[in-house]
Amino acid sequence: MKTMDMEIQTVKLSNGETMAYRERPGSGKTVLLIHGNMTSSKHWDVLMEALDEQYHLYAVDLRGFGGSSYHTRIKGIKDFSDDLKSFVDIMGITDCSLIGWSTGGAVGMQFAAEHPGFCQKLILIASASTRGYPFYGTKESGEPDLANRLKAIEEVERDTGKTIAVQLAYDQNNRDFLKAMWNMLIYTHNKPCEEHFEAYVDDMRTQRNLADVYQALNTFNISEHHNGLVEGNGKAKEITIPVLVLRGDRDYVVHSQMVKEILDDLGSNAQFKELKNCGHSPLIDDLGQLLQEVSEFLAN
Repeated sequence: MKTMDMEIQTVKLSNGETMAYRERPGSGKTVLLIHGNMTSSKHWDVLMEALDEQYHLYAVDLRGFGGSSYHTRIKGIKDFSDDLKSFVDIMGITDCSLIGWSTGGAVGMQFAAEHPGFCQKLILIASASTRGYPFYGTKESGEPDLANRLKAIEEVERDTGKTIAVQLAYDQNNRDFLKAMWNMLIYTHNKPCEEHFEAYVDDMRTQRNLADVYQALNTFNISEHHNGLVEGNGKAKEITIPVLVLRGDRDYVVHSQMVKEILDDLGSNAQFKELKNCGHSPLIDDLGQLLQEVSEFLAN
């Protein structure tokens, strides 16, 4: 089934928000797909078309992305996880695997830690760490100021290098800026076809929560360690299901130290596979390689 046939559907959550989602029916196991920042369920299209038809797939739009509402600002990754729990309850999903990409990986870990029994397996693709993703200020030169980790949401909102620059590109429909950023940071081996790329840019511009997501990642910490900004809550130890951690060897967004943190905090439940010649979007850089790792893990 082509994703163009997977129309966006919506469901009203218990908190009054509306969650949009795409569904690809399948004959077997249910898999939830959780997207990352600057994306939505749209960016899962190539995987949803290619993954074995036995899997029943749901790709959701997190609050403030795509077709989902944003009535109440999120204050942390837990808000996204709580929305997801409301979604699975309403949809009657009680047994699934979960695949989280980038920010979606943090959401997946939060969900698995807080709701044992719902998720049987967890796949993290280019995921934020169990200790979050730090947000640093920007120097006048435009470079990140690694000596200035921002603390408050107001500081994140005022950052010129990421928050203001990206928001302006959204507001002004600066497609060249957005494409250049993704070509520099996200796609390192292959690029989507022009039709897909244009659709992805349209989708990026639906985001209404940019600074909130940056800060949610900045303060996320389910480890037993201080992450430089906040103390961890130790919830990582509640994740007792099998976890597959995937990272491209040319990922310029999630560095190898974050993988080490995930593996250290999840312990023997987690296994790591490096994706060759891939950056932050193995869905585009090498879909075949990604499919192989995902399919083998889900099948075993």
